[in-house]
Amino acid sequence: MPPFTSPDVQRCTRQSTTPLFLPVGGSFDNFAAVLSDGAFVQALGVSLAVTLATVGICLIVAFLGALAISRFRFRGRKSFILALLLIQMLPAEGMFNAQYKMMSSVNMLNSVLGLTVLYAAAVVPFTIWMLRGFVAGVPVELEEAAMVDGLSRTKAFLRITFPLLAPGLVASGVYAFLQAWNEFTVALVVMTEDQAKTLPLWLRSFIQASATRGTDWGMVMAASTLVAVPVIIFFLLVQSRMSSGLVGSAVKG
Repeated sequence: MPPFTSPDVQRCTRQSTTPLFLPVGGSFDNFAAVLSDGAFVQALGVSLAVTLATVGICLIVAFLGALAISRFRFRGRKSFILALLLIQMLPAEGMFNAQYKMMSSVNMLNSVLGLTVLYAAAVVPFTIWMLRGFVAGVPVELEEAAMVDGLSRTKAFLRITFPLLAPGLVASGVYAFLQAWNEFTVALVVMTEDQAKTLPLWLRSFIQASATRGTDWGMVMAASTLVAVPVIIFFLLVQSRMSSGLVGSAVKG
């Protein structure tokens, strides 16, 4: 008696396995099937909320931290800079148990806020270190010259220094966005409910569900493409601003 195979597997076996240089006869049926999945839309909303919140928190906190260690001299400054480097050496896997217990103790498991806090805590140290180089690269004499011309320290910073830091802010935002959008392991630990899954978790469960009935590679690749689309859109939005900021800072400097 021949072994049972599902209709999906039978359909796949009837298709040619010979690769074509230019595929023909394509359709958007797989994309439509993925978009019609309510779990995808829900996971997309969770990922967007967590990622945007993480980027906003990281840029604000890291920007202020970079200013503090670059423009001011205070007790413990060098120790703080060294701590930023040491934090990056800690393996993320070694903190999973502590992170889970901490989130559980404050009832923040399976919540956007809880995952955002963990992502921000992981991304902020390196973001501060990245922005520190940009802030240190802007001469403090520019602010002093503006203050001589009558501007206050705050106005001198906002009108002179802040525009020159645009490339650093964009680069740091890109880094924070990618880290939060593609992160998988921390979300796997603290987001255990189906309605709280991020897109990487949803894609994993989608592939596993597809494998149980014979992997439908068309739907898997369509799902993977849709997960990557927001990243592409984000890069298209910031690419021109990053280039203009680099050129502007070069001319003003």
